[in-house]
Amino acid sequence: MNLPGDSDFFGWVGYITSQYGSIFLHGAGITLLLALVGTLIGCLIGLLVGVLRTIPISPHTNPVVKVLYKILQFILSAYIEIFRGTPMIVQAMVVYYGAMQLFQIDMSPNMAGFFIVSINTGAYMAETVRGGIDSIDVGQTEAAKAIGMTHWQTMISVVMPQTIRNIMPQIGNNLIINIKDTSVLNVISVTELYYSGNSAAGAYFRYFEVFFIISVIYFIMTFTCSRLLRWIEHKIDGSSYYSLVKSDMMADPCGHNPVKPTKPVNHGGTGTWTK
Repeated sequence: MNLPGDSDFFGWVGYITSQYGSIFLHGAGITLLLALVGTLIGCLIGLLVGVLRTIPISPHTNPVVKVLYKILQFILSAYIEIFRGTPMIVQAMVVYYGAMQLFQIDMSPNMAGFFIVSINTGAYMAETVRGGIDSIDVGQTEAAKAIGMTHWQTMISVVMPQTIRNIMPQIGNNLIINIKDTSVLNVISVTELYYSGNSAAGAYFRYFEVFFIISVIYFIMTFTCSRLLRWIEHKIDGSSYYSLVKSDMMADPCGHNPVKPTKPVNHGGTGTWTK
């Protein structure tokens, strides 16, 4: 394929796509993998931190336990504030180069990328989970305690299923943010989509055409993930049409007497319908 003219925008788009299409797809795959794995691990970190931050402490708790609890709360608060208060691009530089210099840990760029995206997402998700837990009516927690459930049993069986549904939009939002924010990992040579595009742009100095292609690929990934997560939300919600009671427990405690649906009856010529 011959080189297009300088003013042939779509010609250059087609030429660059034909020459570097496989490289762009590889970069897009790395981007999606980093975003998906990082968001998943970050959600697990956020769930754990969110639950730990809501552990109730009784006034009669052992003083040593209270001190350990305060230390734990300080560590978790510091983790959240540090990783929410610093840019991911700075975190990438500190973690990637600092791990080798301070701890002699030689991480590959991709491994460092997974680690950075995960802990960064975990800090944001921790606050999201805490807010989701606080949004659940306190009466449900009190009812669970009244029947003898522990804090962890209450969280797992009563609170967390509702919390996860409530925070699903934020989980999807974090995934979309991570798809875009992985572009900053090019500073530690992670071969994600932006890195691939930058390499291609430098070959022909056609930055506009290359990053037009890159922006289209980013949009396709974020739009697809957004629609997919919306579909998952609808699946979790279930059907809009259902029956709350299938048997009359008062008429038959064993539940064998099904409720007969009430149908409207016409009382002849009045034009009104009653049950």
